Amino acid sequence: MPNEVAEIVAGELLARASRVAGEATRLFHGRGGTFPGAEGLCADWFEPLLFITLYGEEAEALTAPLINAAKEALGERVGSIMIQRRYLGGSPAELIEGSLPDKPLAVEGGLSYLIRPGEAQNIGFFGDMSKGRALVRNRANKKRVLNLFSYTCSFSVAALAGGAESVVNLDMSRGALSLGRENHMVNGFDLRRAAFLCHDLFKSFSKLRKLAPFDMVIVDPPTSQGRSFTAERDWPRLLSRLPQLIEGGAEVIAALNAPHLPSTFLEEQFTAQLPEALLAGRYSSGEDYPEADPERGLKILHYKT
Repeated sequence: MPNEVAEIVAGELLARASRVAGEATRLFHGRGGTFPGAEGLCADWFEPLLFITLYGEEAEALTAPLINAAKEALGERVGSIMIQRRYLGGSPAELIEGSLPDKPLAVEGGLSYLIRPGEAQNIGFFGDMSKGRALVRNRANKKRVLNLFSYTCSFSVAALAGGAESVVNLDMSRGALSLGRENHMVNGFDLRRAAFLCHDLFKSFSKLRKLAPFDMVIVDPPTSQGRSFTAERDWPRLLSRLPQLIEGGAEVIAALNAPHLPSTFLEEQFTAQLPEALLAGRYSSGEDYPEADPERGLKILHYKT
C-alpha cells in the first residue's frame, strides 16, 4: 500500500506540474481526502520554491517520491525545497535544499504577493482563495471596498487591480497589515487608495461608519480567533450590523472555511440577518484543491443587496 500511495502522489504531481506556467500552484492536495493514504501531504509551487506541508508523521515517507517527481517535471526550475511539519509544535519549517529568494513571491493572475516561508505557521498567502480574488477583481471597478479580516490584504490588491476606487483593510494583526502594505507597493499601487486599520471589528463599527458607505464588503474571517471571532457566535452579529456600512446595490463576498459548517449555515445567516441580500453565486477552491466532500472545503458566497 505505501508504494501504491507513493506512485499515486508522484503521478498526480507530474500531471499538475506539466501544466505549471510560472504562477502559484497547488501541486498536490492530500488534505481533501481524495488520495487515501496521503491525507497529510500538500505541496505548493512558488517558483523557484517547492513548499511541502506535512500534517502527519505518516506523510514523511511520501516526501521523497514527491520531490523526485517535482524535479523530473520542473527540472532546474526547482531552486529550493522547504518542508513544514504542521504536526509538530510550532509548525517548524526546514529548508532542505537550495536557498530562498530575497523576496519570495506567490504570483497569481499577473499580481505578486509576498510570502514568508519558514517565519510563521501560515506563509501569508492562501492559494485556495484564488477564485475569490478573481471574483473581487472582476466586480470591483469604481467601487469603494471594505476588506474585513484582511490578513495580508490580497483581496485589496485584487480589488485595486480591478479598478476599485479605494479599499479599507481591517485586521487585528499589525504584522499582517504591514505585509499587506508591502503587497500593494510590490504591485505598484498608490497607497493613498488603500487604508490599513489595525482594529477589532466589533469594537470598530463607529470608525467604519465614518468611512461608509461601501459598495463591496469582503468577509473572510478565521473559523475561530480566540475570543475575537467564532463562526457560530459572530457571523449573525456581523451580518446584522452590516446595513450600517452599505447601501442598496452593494455586494457582499463571504467566505466560510470551517470544515464542520456547510454552506447552508452561511445562507441561513444571510436569510435571517440580511434578508434583502440575494445570492448571486457560489464558488469553491477549484480543481487544484479536490475535495472528497466539497462542503468540508472552502465555501465562497457572493451576494447582492
